[in-house]
Amino acid sequence: MTDSDLVSLWLTLKLAGATTLVLIVLGTPLAWWLSQRSHSSERGWLRNTLQNIVEPLVALPIVLPPTVVGFYLLLAFSPNNLPGELWQSATGTTLAFSFYGLVVGSAIYSLPFYVQPLQVAFSALQRELIEAAATLGASPLDRFFSLIVPLSRRGFIIAICLSFAHTVGEFGIVLMIGGNLPDETRVLSIALFDHVEALDYGKAHVLAGGLIGFSFVTLFLLYAVDRRWQNGTRTT
Repeated sequence: MTDSDLVSLWLTLKLAGATTLVLIVLGTPLAWWLSQRSHSSERGWLRNTLQNIVEPLVALPIVLPPTVVGFYLLLAFSPNNLPGELWQSATGTTLAFSFYGLVVGSAIYSLPFYVQPLQVAFSALQRELIEAAATLGASPLDRFFSLIVPLSRRGFIIAICLSFAHTVGEFGIVLMIGGNLPDETRVLSIALFDHVEALDYGKAHVLAGGLIGFSFVTLFLLYAVDRRWQNGTRTT
């Protein structure tokens, strides 16, 4: 592995970590909101209708080609459009072809891989426990961090692992909005593509094998944690 590949490795891990952190902060309340279906009259109907619209929007990156998502994000990040113009006015730099642009794009593209497992975990919680905590005087934040988060830790582990691993393996959206800038946007998947283009299959094998190994270990640990959780649930 060359020095430039090591830089790409560090950049990939940094991108995956930053993306996962963004998803924890923004995706957790979104997953909680989507899991809270209302059964009341008019107000509940409006809320459920909005949730029915937001839910497929969150899942869109699963079925859309990454180049499609990347193309529209590239347009949005342009200084000629509002998001890119606001960013440039605030920072003096462009959002497209930058590390921060990669973080935003990766967070959007990995959003369903974080939100959906957590939404399922939140939906499976026993409402009686939450209502009992509210009756005992626990505030909404106390209930969330002291009760809901510990009971949903399986969902958190799955969501964090999937979103991190998915970000590590991104290619199309990274290429569209980040290009191939050394030390800035050249992540491992782009470095692998460069080695293949240069017919340097030896270095390409090293990177491809490393990504396969990382993916396998991630999934192996994920399934192991899931089996252990299920066995612990049965015994209790």
